[in-house]
Amino acid sequence: MRKKRNYKRDHQSDVKYDSVAVSRFVNYLMEGGKKTVAEKVLFNTFEDIQKKVKAEPLGVFEKAIENASPMMEVVSKRVGGANYQVPREVRPERKFFLACRWIIEAARGQKGKSMAIRLSEELISASKNEGSAIKKKQNIHKMAEANRAFAHFARQRR
Repeated sequence: MRKKRNYKRDHQSDVKYDSVAVSRFVNYLMEGGKKTVAEKVLFNTFEDIQKKVKAEPLGVFEKAIENASPMMEVVSKRVGGANYQVPREVRPERKFFLACRWIIEAARGQKGKSMAIRLSEELISASKNEGSAIKKKQNIHKMAEANRAFAHFARQRR
């Protein structure tokens, strides 16, 4: 039986910043269907970034996402009874998703402060090419580089 086709979704931009990226980030940040809570956290994060960096928070956010986005990743592929980690280029939608997920995980991993402050610190450090999300990206790139010998196993597109 074939897998069901995954159709591309049209994302609506958020109300305050009129940005699709911010809207998607809010959705990834949301827990338990509480979107207004996630929006409040993100908007408080942007206010905190404004105070700390004295720069446009949307610019810092976009720079952080861009810096945390991976170019390559490894995918497990079974060939002749052995599993190989095959390096593969990352699609643009997945780049954004992975960057958001790593930034949010890094912020949730810290303790002792409010989520808005933790998230603002992580976004600021990611925009400066530092922090846990950037470290995660570098580890993924190292793994892809180490397994470059298996690149010929990558499935060719038809």
